[in-house]
Amino acid sequence: MTRVKFLGTAGARYVMATQLRSSAGAYIEIKGKKIILDPGPGTLVRMAKSRPRINPSSVDAIILSHIHLDHTGDANAVLDAMTEGAKKRRGFLFAPSQCVKGRDKVVLDYLLSSVNTLILEPESSYSIGGVELETSLAHDHGVETYGIKFSLENGKLCFMVDTKFSPQVLSSYKDCRYIVMNVVLKECRDYVKHLCLEDVKTTAEKIKPERIIITHFGMGMLRAKPWELAEKLSRETEVNIRAASDGMQLNLD
Repeated sequence: MTRVKFLGTAGARYVMATQLRSSAGAYIEIKGKKIILDPGPGTLVRMAKSRPRINPSSVDAIILSHIHLDHTGDANAVLDAMTEGAKKRRGFLFAPSQCVKGRDKVVLDYLLSSVNTLILEPESSYSIGGVELETSLAHDHGVETYGIKFSLENGKLCFMVDTKFSPQVLSSYKDCRYIVMNVVLKECRDYVKHLCLEDVKTTAEKIKPERIIITHFGMGMLRAKPWELAEKLSRETEVNIRAASDGMQLNLD
């Protein structure tokens, strides 16, 4: 069974701070392996309230795409629960070097010693007990950032996380069957290193994936009703485009 559960769909700091949408991360289950991607603030609570409940001590891996708070705010809490208070060495942490080293690191030392840590690098391959994944090229987001691509039996499930859009970024996702896109902005802004709605349209037209899920919404997207915007883009591009909502589950079998 392959499934993605969107524990939260908040993007940008105002939506995170007000919790108009939850800022929890995404829960991904592939070949029985349980993975949390970008556990922002509230992830542990959303896992507990999920139906069925997601037990953090059963999680096999945590992936951080970059250091920003809305992607890492609950990383230590989930890691602590996953390792039973660092008493049991288990599981994996995948993260850019910036997340675990230097003055801006976001993971506490006592937790790093209780988990198997793998440093993410651009366009590199990794494995979690038979689940294969790879990183995109480095995103243009102001800090070290990578998208994540999972290999499934029927194609690739890809997470195009925060970035300024470019032909180079797009080319890194040309082999994806399913793409989850972090669309903070309705209108593009050259000075903001986030995806906008027009980037979704370009991705749909250039790559023609089977499905695109948009998430990680800022206020402009929320005011514009992302579910209606997604439906309109689906008609224009003839690609299945859907807006995620908090708690939405995507089954890919």
